[in-house]
Amino acid sequence: MEHLLLLHGALGHPGYFDFIKEKFSGIYTLHTPVFEGHAGEPFTELSIGAYVAQINKYCMENDLDQVSIFGYSMGGYVGLCYAAQFPEKVTAIMTLATKLNWSPEIAAKEAGMLDPAVIKEKVPRFADYLHQLHGEDWEQLCSTVATLLSDLGAKPLLTGSEFGAIRAKAQLMVGDKDNMVSVEETFNAARQIKESSFAVLPATIHPFEKVNRPLVLKLMEDFFKV
Repeated sequence: MEHLLLLHGALGHPGYFDFIKEKFSGIYTLHTPVFEGHAGEPFTELSIGAYVAQINKYCMENDLDQVSIFGYSMGGYVGLCYAAQFPEKVTAIMTLATKLNWSPEIAAKEAGMLDPAVIKEKVPRFADYLHQLHGEDWEQLCSTVATLLSDLGAKPLLTGSEFGAIRAKAQLMVGDKDNMVSVEETFNAARQIKESSFAVLPATIHPFEKVNRPLVLKLMEDFFKV
């Protein structure tokens, strides 16, 4: 069977993909690697470049010569970087809610929402939720992801040359009500990839937990030709 990597977002958890695993188990060999620092995984260097290296190491250790990728949010960014750096290893990549337009100003805005003290004060339920997902280190994870975003804003890793290096079939998707990722930036990125398509999901906000699951599964079926 072909191999499908499911890459979660920043502050995310591979458990988000259980409904996808249920649908495609037995059709694909499914892989849900956990990014370092998430879900109790140890911290080393948290950066997009380090996560790309982590995925490459995972594929090498598991003898995955070629893979397809579904990436949500940051997972999509990591997946696209991997496809650009190792074009011979990725046959298809689908992303959802992946922010592709980064600048210092945008990064500062996004990083500012990850202050653990503010989260605990303003949205204690979210703080409890992050504690459940990531354990006692959730505050460190928030702070480290904020630094990751700042670094990405200072030096985006996906530009025209990187998009042009991608040889995999690609589909970039965004929700019409996503308040973090714009339709325009997603479309502009998709048009720079040689073999790509673009989709806007109706009535869809950013959090993966809120997606229309049957719609996502149908789009995946059509794209990956399951």
